[in-house]
Amino acid sequence: MPKSTPIACALTTADLAAHNERWQRLIARAMTERAETADGLRMAFRPGAEDELRALVAVEAECCPWAAWTVEPSAETIVLDVRATAEGVAALRTMFAPDRRTGG
Repeated sequence: MPKSTPIACALTTADLAAHNERWQRLIARAMTERAETADGLRMAFRPGAEDELRALVAVEAECCPWAAWTVEPSAETIVLDVRATAEGVAALRTMFAPDRRTGG
């Protein structure tokens, strides 16, 4: 997470809308837990969601390089840890707020 990277999304408006829709569908069907951490968020998903979660995270890593995206599978769950610094923490929490639940 380079500190000089601006807090912005590199997706076009159309791509961002489609990407957000994918996040909304995944969260609605597979997210089991969301918790704020000191430097971002931790979200847990059902194991069957791993492929879609990894695909979404791959896009996020490219379009939002100011955050660190880590997917860790276990037998019971897939955990996504998203970390940032400074204003990036607030941006992450807003991106995945319970009333918004989108990425990008």
